[in-house]
Amino acid sequence: MMPPVKQLFGDLEGKRAIVTGGARGIGRAISKALAEHGVRVAIADLDRAGATTAATEIAGDAFAVAIDVRDRASVEAAFAEVEHAFDGYDLLVANAGVSTMNRAVDLTDDEWDRNLDVNAKGVFLTNQIAVRQFLRRGVKGAIVNTASLAAKVGAPLLAHYSASKFAVRGWTQALARELAPEGIRVNAVCPGFVRTAMQEREVAWEARLRGIAPDEVIEDYVAQTPLGRLEEPEDVARVVLFLASSAAGFVTGEAVNVCGGTHMD
Repeated sequence: MMPPVKQLFGDLEGKRAIVTGGARGIGRAISKALAEHGVRVAIADLDRAGATTAATEIAGDAFAVAIDVRDRASVEAAFAEVEHAFDGYDLLVANAGVSTMNRAVDLTDDEWDRNLDVNAKGVFLTNQIAVRQFLRRGVKGAIVNTASLAAKVGAPLLAHYSASKFAVRGWTQALARELAPEGIRVNAVCPGFVRTAMQEREVAWEARLRGIAPDEVIEDYVAQTPLGRLEEPEDVARVVLFLASSAAGFVTGEAVNVCGGTHMD
């Protein structure tokens, strides 16, 4: 019989984590799951008011910090604030991300730049700055980056988003190889069609671009998912718990599909 989830991930208690993009959606679910397992969580988000609300509702030892993951100075300041508050940190979940949707031939420079800046550069900056703290303090930390199903299969109408998420996947693998001798693990999760506010926006965009109704877009998502439903943020959070814990102590450099079977490799 499998031990209860709380027991399985019991070694997380007392750890200190930063979750970027933690104010809502997947990031909020991850922050809540970590807090429920005794992790002190810094919810880092461009929307500090939203992060503060999330920290209050999650309760536990959680607090909010403002961050713009595109800007090195902002990341350094936010992470220094967490380091001071928690006397260091052991876990980073680099989850902050954005999307827009357009046909590749119609993409603007601004759309390309925004997706790459937040989704790829944001992972680079947050990972690098966290790793420097791990190395300075001798911490055998763990990093989980949020990639996407679009990091495994190029997604129509999301070519720029796919490019940014393929970058996250490649970065994760390379960094994991570099840091393995230091005992620092780096993994990624690849969610599929997750029921979030971001998905609501994407459904509206896709419906307009394809000339169909939003309900038909949702039906298409479910039809592509062998497990037969939309994904919930908590489905992703449970896999992040695993990757952050010692249960995944021999797992590094992986991009774990959490997509209900939409893509299998």
